[in-house]
Amino acid sequence: MATETRSAFPQLEHSFNNKCGVTLSDSVEGSTIVEVMRNKPGVEIVEYPAMFRIDGVGRLEFDMAEISDALGRDFDPYNFQIEMSTHYGKMVLLDDKVLLFADPDEARQYLTVGGKWFAPETATAPPAGI
Repeated sequence: MATETRSAFPQLEHSFNNKCGVTLSDSVEGSTIVEVMRNKPGVEIVEYPAMFRIDGVGRLEFDMAEISDALGRDFDPYNFQIEMSTHYGKMVLLDDKVLLFADPDEARQYLTVGGKWFAPETATAPPAGI
């Protein structure tokens, strides 16, 4: 885990880096999410003057129960999206978690096509019209 404070944005990377991440507002909720994620393996946190950047290698998992406990009130994936200004990686919203994947293929187990679960091992392309 790494934490740093920056006043300027870093140089953009123009190649695949196997990372995913979110940018959160500097609010009570955003600060709490940062504290929940701070000691998780593979998580990098950058603090800017009015926002936080949370990056992870491969996958990030935001557990709503952990965040709710730290806040002292209910917090769900929809509240999470309100605090999030942007993300990169494939995002999957579950009832109790927000997942981000650097590799979209890893997220396929959570996706549906035409109302049916998408099975990556048997599918070559989505059905016509989708």
